[in-house]
Amino acid sequence: MKELKYLNKYLLKYKFQIFLGIIISIIARIFSLFAPRLVNNSLSIVEEYIKYENISTETLQKELLINIGLIIITALISGFFTFLIRQTIINVSRYIEYDLKNEIFLHYQNLSIEFYKKNRTGDLMTRITEDVSKVRMYFGPAIMYSINTTVLFIIVIASMINLAPTLSLYTLIPLPVLSIIIFKLSKSIHIRTTIIQQTISRLSSFTQETFSGISIIKSFNIEPRIESKFNLLSIESKDRNLDLAKIQAWFFPLMILMIGLSNSLVIYVGGIQYIEEKIDIGVLAEFILYVSMLTWPVATVGWVTSIVQQAEASQKRINAFLKQKPKILEGFNEKNIKGEIRFNNVKFKYSGAEFNALNNISFKILPGEKIGIIGNTGSGKSTILDLILRLYDVTNGEILIDNINIKDYSLKTLRNSIGYVPQNPFLFSETIIENIKYGNYKSKQLDVEKFAKKAQVHKEIIKFNSSYKTLLGERGVTLSGGQRQRISIARALIKKPQILIFDDCLSSVDSETEDKILKEINNLGRSRTLIITSNNISSIIDADKILVIQNGEIIQMGSHKKLIEINGYYRSLYNKQKTEKQ
Repeated sequence: MKELKYLNKYLLKYKFQIFLGIIISIIARIFSLFAPRLVNNSLSIVEEYIKYENISTETLQKELLINIGLIIITALISGFFTFLIRQTIINVSRYIEYDLKNEIFLHYQNLSIEFYKKNRTGDLMTRITEDVSKVRMYFGPAIMYSINTTVLFIIVIASMINLAPTLSLYTLIPLPVLSIIIFKLSKSIHIRTTIIQQTISRLSSFTQETFSGISIIKSFNIEPRIESKFNLLSIESKDRNLDLAKIQAWFFPLMILMIGLSNSLVIYVGGIQYIEEKIDIGVLAEFILYVSMLTWPVATVGWVTSIVQQAEASQKRINAFLKQKPKILEGFNEKNIKGEIRFNNVKFKYSGAEFNALNNISFKILPGEKIGIIGNTGSGKSTILDLILRLYDVTNGEILIDNINIKDYSLKTLRNSIGYVPQNPFLFSETIIENIKYGNYKSKQLDVEKFAKKAQVHKEIIKFNSSYKTLLGERGVTLSGGQRQRISIARALIKKPQILIFDDCLSSVDSETEDKILKEINNLGRSRTLIITSNNISSIIDADKILVIQNGEIIQMGSHKKLIEINGYYRSLYNKQKTEKQ
C-alpha cells in the first residue's frame, strides 16, 4: 500500500469524521453482541425448564418474551448506528474524491505543453475518472468494512475467549490459512488491475481520437478499419477483466469455506464439551451465532482486499502524473507590463528534437509597435510566439519584457497581459457569447457585440437562430474555419491586453474581410504591441518592422519599404504573391 500513502493527507484532513465513524462502529458492534448472549440466556432457561422443571410456564414465557424484545431493540439500535457509519465514512470518501479530482485537474493545468504532447487525452481522462473512482472505493467501502470487520473481530473474539477459551482456540484455527490465501490472491489482483487500467486508457484514447476525427474517418471511408481496431481493444479489455474476475471469484467461496470449517469445529468440539457437561447448550448456541456473525465480515475481507489492490494500482498511475513537476516555474514579479519585448541570442530546441528550432534570435519590439513575422512552414514563427507566451522556456539566451526577464514574471501577470489568437483556433462547447467572454468574463453583452463587430463576425452571428446564445459543437465544429478564427480574434480583443499576438489567424478569411479586420486592429492605435505571423505579405505590409525567419534564424529585418529594396527572400516572395494576385 505504499502508493496509497500519498493519500494520508486526506485521512488527516477528515480525521474527525473517520474517528467519529470508528466510535459509531464500536457502538454498533457492541449492540450486535446482545443477541447471542440473549439467545444463550433463553436456551439456558429452556434447558432449566426441561431438565429441572423448577421454572413455571408463565415465568418461562415472560423471560422469553423479554429476551425477544431486547433482541429486536438491540438489533434496531445496531442497525441505526450502522446507518450512521455510512453517513460518516462513505461521505468522507466523496469529499476525498472531490479533493483528489481537483488536485489532479489543477496539476494538469500547471503542467507544461510538452507534457500534453507526450500523453494522450484518453489516458489523462482515465486517470482523473476511472482511477480516482477506484481510489474512492478505498476511502469508502474498504475503510468502512475494514473498521467494521476489525472492531467486530476484536469484540467477538474477546467475548468468545472470555466465554470458552478452549472452544475459541479451535474456532480460530482456519484464520492463519485464510491470511495466506488472501496474501497470495491480492498480489495477483494488483498485477491484473494495473493491466486493466492501462487497457482502459488505450480504449479511452482511441475512442476520444475517433470522435474528434470523425470527419476524417467518414471522408476516407475507413469506418470498417476503425471498428476493427475498436473491437480488438474491446476484446482485450474484456479478456483482462475476465482474468481479474476469475481471481476475485476465488475469494468469496474460500471465505465461506473457512467459516464453514470454523462452524464444523465449533459444533464438533462444542458438542463433545456439552456431552461432557463442560459447557451449557446456550454457550454452544452463542458460539455458533458468533461464528455466523463473522461470516460476512470474513467474506468482505476478500472484497476489501480486492478494492485496496485496485486502488493501489490506480493511485500508482495517478502518482506517476502528480510527481511530474511543471517545467515552467512561476516567477514573482507582478508589475504591470507595458509591451516592450527583447530577444537576446535566443536558442530553443524541442524535447527529443535533434536540431534547434531557433538559433541566435535577437530583436527588439518597442511598446505600441506593430511587428510582422514571415517565413515558410516550419521556419520557427509559432515557436517565437510560444516563447513570448512562455509555453516553453528558452534553451539559451534570454527574453526580456520591459527589461525584466520573462521568467521573473508570474504566469498570471504575463498571460493576462497577452491576447493570443492561435493558428488553429479552439472554441469550447458553449455558447458563442461565452466563448468570446473567455477573454474577459466581466464583459457585458454590448462589449461582446462591439468586439465581434471589430472581428467582422457580428453580422453572421445574429443570423443564427439563437444569435450569441447559439451553442457550439465540440471545438466549434458547427462553424466554418473563418468564423472560428474571427470569434477567436474577438475573444483576444475583448481582453484589451498590452500585447496582441496573431499567429497566422487570418488564413481562412477572404482578403476583403482580412483588410477590414486589420483596419480595426490598426485603429486600436499605439496603445498595445501587436505581433502578427503570416505567410501572406498583405497581412503585415504596414508593420513597423518585419522579421523574415528561415530555418530558425532571422535572415532579414526591416520595414516593408526597406525589405523590397533588398534582393533577397522577402522581395522574391513579395513579387511571387503579387503575380499570383494578378
